[in-house]
Amino acid sequence: MGVSFDLFGTLVTAETPSDPAGAVATELAERGVAVPDDWQAAYAEPHVDAPEGAEVPLPAHVARALASRGIDYEHNAVRRAVVAAFDPDVTTRDGAIEAVGAARELGPVAICSNCSVPELVARTLIRADLERDAFDTVVTSVGCGWRKPAPEIFELTADELGVDPSDLVHVGDDPDTDGGVEDIGGTALLLADGENGDGPTIEDVPERLTDRPNANAPMRDSER
Repeated sequence: MGVSFDLFGTLVTAETPSDPAGAVATELAERGVAVPDDWQAAYAEPHVDAPEGAEVPLPAHVARALASRGIDYEHNAVRRAVVAAFDPDVTTRDGAIEAVGAARELGPVAICSNCSVPELVARTLIRADLERDAFDTVVTSVGCGWRKPAPEIFELTADELGVDPSDLVHVGDDPDTDGGVEDIGGTALLLADGENGDGPTIEDVPERLTDRPNANAPMRDSER
């Protein structure tokens, strides 16, 4: 069995800008990039025609938004601005360390996270109280090109862990995204946090993972 964890809202909370467009605009201006007067509208418009389930990296979106207004910029300025705009304050959630530790007792462990901002997951893990070595692999949507609930991101996670998709247990707080693991035959352990009002909390995860007749066998039913 392999276990993957959602990051944001499951293992950590990360303070991100309440006005993303405004935060990006500030960082663009600091790097000498002209910000159009209708930036809020430009930021909100779709600019990349991506396949269903595909991730659009935020720097690509911002670059296209600027181009739609005829704005030129120095090479890499957009990426640097986006990364700086989403520089997070991170708090490790109570029970997260114990949950990851319990998962490691049963097999390989991964992060499987939706995130359109390059470097954000890595920075978050550095600032969290979690040990980076506790995870055998880190799979992000911006890295692999697919967002949960797309099956591709879960299939890659299982492959990186060296387990069959049916043997992957994914722990997360959003049924609409984290629940997608079930489409590849895996198991979703959905927490009561976030959008899911009923279910275990992150502090219950060790017991849910280990308090079974055979903790090394895949769980057959979703735990909600």
